[in-house]
Amino acid sequence: MTSLREAPVLQGQAEREQLADIASAVRSEVLASFASRARDLAAPRSLTAPEQAGLLVDQVLDRRAAARAAAGEPSLGIEQERLVRQLALSMLFGLGALQLYIDDASVENIDVNGHERAFVTYADGAKKLVGPVAASDEELVSLVRSAGARFGLSERRFDAAQPEIDLRLPDGSRLSAVMGVTEHPVVDIRRHRMQDEDLAGIVALGMLDEEIALFLARAVESKQNILVSGAMNAGKTTLLRALAAAIPPEERIVTIEQALELGLERQTGRHPDCVAMEARLANTEGEGAIGMARLVRRSLRMNASRVIVGEVLGDEIIPMLNAMSQGRSGSMATIHADSSAGVFRRIAAYAVQAPERLPLEATNLLIAGAIHFVVHLDWCRSTAGRPQRRVVSVREVIDADGPLVISNEIWQADRSGAVVRAAPLSERAKGAIGAAALVQDPAVAPWA
Repeated sequence: MTSLREAPVLQGQAEREQLADIASAVRSEVLASFASRARDLAAPRSLTAPEQAGLLVDQVLDRRAAARAAAGEPSLGIEQERLVRQLALSMLFGLGALQLYIDDASVENIDVNGHERAFVTYADGAKKLVGPVAASDEELVSLVRSAGARFGLSERRFDAAQPEIDLRLPDGSRLSAVMGVTEHPVVDIRRHRMQDEDLAGIVALGMLDEEIALFLARAVESKQNILVSGAMNAGKTTLLRALAAAIPPEERIVTIEQALELGLERQTGRHPDCVAMEARLANTEGEGAIGMARLVRRSLRMNASRVIVGEVLGDEIIPMLNAMSQGRSGSMATIHADSSAGVFRRIAAYAVQAPERLPLEATNLLIAGAIHFVVHLDWCRSTAGRPQRRVVSVREVIDADGPLVISNEIWQADRSGAVVRAAPLSERAKGAIGAAALVQDPAVAPWA
C-alpha cells in the first residue's frame, strides 16, 4: 500500500480533488450498472460483490481512458489510475478517501472536521492537514451511515434522531462520529496499529519495563483482577490486549464493549474460546437497547473463566466489580483516570450515579474485594525526546477503611521519569502470585 504521505499524485489539493471527483463519477457509473453488468461478466459466479465491482471499475476506467484518447486528452498516469480505482472501491465498500488513510500503516489518528478539513496524525507524531475526504458533508454522513449499517454486530443508525455513533471498522480501527450538534459532521478514527502485541512486544516498544512485564504476566497467570487506567489515547487498549495474551489458551474469555474494539475473538490461535459482546442501541421505537451493565450480568451465566470489559464508562462498574469478587478471578478492564490513585475516585463517581446509588463506603468495600492491581499509563518523554506512552504506576489494592481505599504503589515514576520500585508487595499478593517461592531468585522475581 502506498503511503499517502509519500504518494506524489496526492500532494496538491487541486489534484486530490480531481482524483476524488473522477473516483466519485466511476462509483456512480458502477452503481448504475452493477446489477445488469455483473450478470454479463465472463467470470465465475463464485466472485464476491467486491470482486465483481472491481471488474466493473476496471471496465469503466478502460472506457474513460479510451474516450480521453479519442478526444486527444491526456490520460491518467499509472499511479493516478490505481489510486482512482482504489478510491472508487473505497467509496463502494469502505469509507471513501478516508479508507486510504485507514489502510496506511503509518497513520495513527484521523480527525475530520467536515468534509473539507481532515487532520492525519502519524506514528512519529507528525500531524498534517489533508484535503477534502468527501464531496460534501452529506456524502461524508452517507459514508458513516453506510459503515454503521454494515459493520458491528447490529446496525447502528446515524441520523438526526441518532446523531452519534461508535463502531469498529473491519481492520480493527475505532470510528466515532457526531452530526447535528456541530456545524459540520465530525468523524474521529483511532487506528490500532498494534493489535497482536504481547507483553514482550510492548516492552520492546518502550511502553513497559521488563521487570514490570514479568510481574504482570505472573499476575495474569495467577488470576489477579487488573484495572488499566490512563487518559485518552494513552495506550490502555493496547496494554489490555497484551495482558490478555498471557491468558492460557484453554480458558474461556467473554469480552464486553460499548463498541467492538479489542478484537480478542479474532485471535483464534491465541484465544480459541472467546466470545465478544457488544452493547446494542435502541431501535427507532426506542426499544431493544442492551447496555453494558446487562451484558456483564449475562456474562456470569456464560461459563466464562474471565470477563474483560473493554472500557468502563458508567453504571456497568457495579456488576463488573461484583463479577470480579464472585468467582470471576483474573478479569480485567480499562478506565479513564488521571492517576492510579484517581481510579478509586472515578469508580466512586460512577457507582453513586448508577441506579443502585451506592454510597462511598460501600463502593470502597466492593473495590477492596474485587480489584487487586491498577496499572496506569501516561505520556512521557522518551530517551530520544519524543512523547511516548508508558506504564508509570502499578498500585496494589490492600483494603478499605470507610471513605478511603488503602493501597500501595508498587512502582511509580520518580522525578527523572524513571519507573522505580516504591513499596513491597503484600503477603497476600506474594502468595497469590507465587512470589514467595521465587524470593530466592531475584532474576526470576525481582519484584518479590
